[in-house]
Amino acid sequence: MERLYEHLPEELVTFILVTLFSLLIGLSQRRISLAREGEKTLFGTDRTFTFIGILGYILYILDKDTMYLFMAGGFVLGGLLALNYYVKSTQFHVFGITTIVIALITYCLAPIVITQPSWFYLMIVVTILLLTELKHTFTEIAQRMKSDEMVTLAKFLAISGIILPMLPNENIVPEISLTPYSIWLATVVVSGISYLSYLLKRYVFQQSGVLVSGILGGLYSSTATISVLARKCKTVVKEEIPEYVAAMLIAVSMMFLRFMILISIFSKEVFSIVYPYLLFMSVVAAGVSLFIYSKRSKKKKSDVDEDDSSNPLEFKIALIFACLFVVFTLVTHYTFKYAGTGGLTALSFVSGLSDITPFILNLLHGDAAIPVMVVAASSMQAIVSSIFVNLCYAFFFSGKRAELRKWAFGGFGVVIVMNILLILLFYLFRPVGGIN
Repeated sequence: MERLYEHLPEELVTFILVTLFSLLIGLSQRRISLAREGEKTLFGTDRTFTFIGILGYILYILDKDTMYLFMAGGFVLGGLLALNYYVKSTQFHVFGITTIVIALITYCLAPIVITQPSWFYLMIVVTILLLTELKHTFTEIAQRMKSDEMVTLAKFLAISGIILPMLPNENIVPEISLTPYSIWLATVVVSGISYLSYLLKRYVFQQSGVLVSGILGGLYSSTATISVLARKCKTVVKEEIPEYVAAMLIAVSMMFLRFMILISIFSKEVFSIVYPYLLFMSVVAAGVSLFIYSKRSKKKKSDVDEDDSSNPLEFKIALIFACLFVVFTLVTHYTFKYAGTGGLTALSFVSGLSDITPFILNLLHGDAAIPVMVVAASSMQAIVSSIFVNLCYAFFFSGKRAELRKWAFGGFGVVIVMNILLILLFYLFRPVGGIN
């Protein structure tokens, strides 16, 4: 925007900008006010907001030093707005002050445009337009919110913005890289991803089908998502089974992407090694999912009940995760110390029987003696073990339903076999001496 001043007078550019922004705000406010209140309670029109912006511009440039004229104009405008509010509240029982606040912001546009960088005043205008137009959306969100939603948000802010900075970053045990700060940091990152997935499912994709539920659930926990979908398979008609299995596999695909994000946050070295494998496996799982999804019956659209989007950010879950992180840190350290790489390989497969996230996060910033290639291999092995356990969950939680067997064992089998082949390729083409 500053480049325009090289070709046009600065006063002309700022005047046009103030006039244009004021008009846009007026048009937006007029449309909302007419829909909500009507002509009788409307404070002016779109032209009124334009003239308010122009008035603020004129009074500001006439007396930039003391700004007496600008402040006097603000007092007059405030008085008129107060009078308008008095009439609305007493005669028409309309008590909203949004229009008044927006009119005052419009009056202040001139000094903002003149004194502040372009990104700042554009951000203000965009924010006003968005908040004005999204009023109905915010009303729907507020009506959809659970009674404890703000408490949940406060919990997340507390564990991330209050507890985390206060924790010491010193080792609890001298020979083990385990600090209160690292434990809670891992908890905050995983909780943040889970919480974001929950918010998307509840407020953005509330009426989504089974496949979208698998996508969002995979960002939180593929195991929990697959368990929920498998339980539903007990009651759905057999023609819908492929759709539910496809949702399970898309959750697995999102699990690969979730671990890519976590690994990129905690270890750039490991990420540079494993991201091609994880990305490829995510594509494979998604491809198998879409193939199975194409075999579904198109007669009926399946939905997942709202109750399935349970809030993952309970404080006890965070504490459980932190405890698991500590346990895996100790077990990993002593396994590698006394059993070497072989013991760590066995542990990576065993970890799939539980939540593998604490195990992988511990590997990423745990014992510095563990080679990066070992960390990468163990992470991929833990993931393939977890997929096999998820297959077992899908089969047993569905009541061992026969119609699910073909799709689940076939789809998960392809993903598991491809994952094992990739691990073998990883070992085959590893750098010499990378994994001892």
